[in-house]
Amino acid sequence: MSKKDEVDLPDPTQVAGAPHPRDTLRLVGQARAEAGFLEAFSTGRMHHGWLLTGPRGVGKATLAWRIARFLLTQPADDGGLFGAPPPPASLDTDPEHPVCRRIYAGSEPGVFVLKRGANATGTGLSQDVRVDEVRKLKSFLHLSATEGGRRIVIVDSADEMNTQAANALLKLLEEPPARVTFLLISHQPAGLLPTIRSRCRELRLDTLAPDAMAEALLAAEDGADLNTAALATLSGGSVGEAIRLLNLDGLASYEKLVALFSTLPQLDRVRALALADSITGKANEARYDLLLGLIELFLARLARAGVTGPLPIEGAPGEAKLAARLCPDAYAAMKWAAVHQRLGARARHGRGVNLDPAALVMDMLLEITAAAS
Repeated sequence: MSKKDEVDLPDPTQVAGAPHPRDTLRLVGQARAEAGFLEAFSTGRMHHGWLLTGPRGVGKATLAWRIARFLLTQPADDGGLFGAPPPPASLDTDPEHPVCRRIYAGSEPGVFVLKRGANATGTGLSQDVRVDEVRKLKSFLHLSATEGGRRIVIVDSADEMNTQAANALLKLLEEPPARVTFLLISHQPAGLLPTIRSRCRELRLDTLAPDAMAEALLAAEDGADLNTAALATLSGGSVGEAIRLLNLDGLASYEKLVALFSTLPQLDRVRALALADSITGKANEARYDLLLGLIELFLARLARAGVTGPLPIEGAPGEAKLAARLCPDAYAAMKWAAVHQRLGARARHGRGVNLDPAALVMDMLLEITAAAS
């Protein structure tokens, strides 16, 4: 591939439409995780490897960048005349500090981000983090060692490393270079090598409560008028997922689904066909994935309502009434849970073998109609 044919690749560590985690100054709703790191730092029990875990979109990458800014702006412990400074009370840093300004510009020499790179043809991102990227990390560690000072390695995300890359990173964790802190972001830590997990201290981040979700979304969306209660319940407390819903009009799509299912057991085929046709074509791939996810989410919420009772927060107007009608008890919940599992597997298979999107969606809608009869 020639220079003139090179393409600009998207940053795999940034949610489309959201600020980059390195540019986010505040982290909402994760005081416990921040306190855990500060306690280790202040008591001299800093670990060289940290595993930041929790669901997608709850702020793991934001926390990693906050830790990076914090560590790189800490004064050296030189044992001066006035003794050690008091322990820091937070991870906050001065945005005008030279380190912070370089981080915002993407030019801080003390930070390396291990992430997915270009594929073999250079036309897109690779599907995983490959060993070539870890070799670049090794070069960074070798060259930056002569400069002294702290160095930070952010792995975003560790779940995406292939076997070779994981083993290469493991060697670095087993024999960590001096003054290097590894921050591994993982959405599914159980899938990592046990030896990688054992060489890191875990910081668990929680899903956000509705009030914290509202605060985070209002900050990310410049104070837009948002239905934060519905976004919080449909995103499972994940700001990243909530932003995806906003970017793809997910709330409106979920409202259309609930309105369509409200016609059951007599499915409104005209509306069903219009919904299925709306996600066809390459330009609508993201909306296609979203719709499949929303169908699964509706079925999961429906089954849960039969066990736990009325939905406390509606994802769309009329959802609670519809759930009470379609799934009034635990027996019905078992039926809908089976439908959820079956259609979830069908959706994944359909995406894997490139089934016609409209046909797959209609097939799922018809099966849901049959279950409601």
